[in-house]
Formats: sequence, C-alpha cells, structure tokens
Amino acid sequence: MLVFLSTIHVIVCLFLIGVVLLQQGKGADLSVFGGGGTQAAFGARGATTMLHKLTVYGFVGFILTTIGIGLLKTTARNASVITDVPVAVEATTEETATEDDAGAGVSDETGDAGDGQ
Repeated sequence: MLVFLSTIHVIVCLFLIGVVLLQQGKGADLSVFGGGGTQAAFGARGATTMLHKLTVYGFVGFILTTIGIGLLKTTARNASVITDVPVAVEATTEETATEDDAGAGVSDETGDAGDGQ
C-alpha cells in the first residue's frame, strides 16, 4: 500500500508542478506587442478558472497523499525514529584507565613533550 501511495504522490507532484508552470503571472498580458493575444486559446477567463481548479485539486491530492504516507509510515513501524540508533557500549574501567595512562606523558599544556621545561 505504501508503494502505491508513494507512486500516486509522485504523479500528483509532477501534475501540480506542470499546472503551476502553465499559469500566467498577473501582469503577463501587459506587453508592448498587443496585450491580450496570449489568452486567445482559452478565452479571457476560461484558462484562469480551469487552471485554478486544477491547481486546487492537485494541492488537495498532494496534502492527502502526504498525510496518508505519514500515517502509513508511523503505523507500519509503530516506533520512533530513534529506535534504530545503536546504543554505544560504555567502556569498562580497565579500558578507561589504560587510555588515561597511555596519554599521560605525551604532552603537557604548553605543547612540549613532557620534559618539564
């Protein structure tokens, strides 16, 4: 079900991108070479209404598929995202003591090699 809903979601996203790119800006018809010539195919108001409705339907489909995918992902695992994080094993006191002893004479605060100067 998740694969099907994800496929529908991708299709809706591509449809929504296409519909938004087809729409005209508010000042698109105010050109020097004849103002309303670009609206001849759909009429003065027909394209705006149709593209606006398609945008709204695409948006509603996008929201519904997004919520559906979120609900399916949550109920499929029934867990939090941090349950898959591996737990770090704490070092034993012997390992910690060995690491502290190995680094004791390497350098002091000034960066010298521990010769006391």
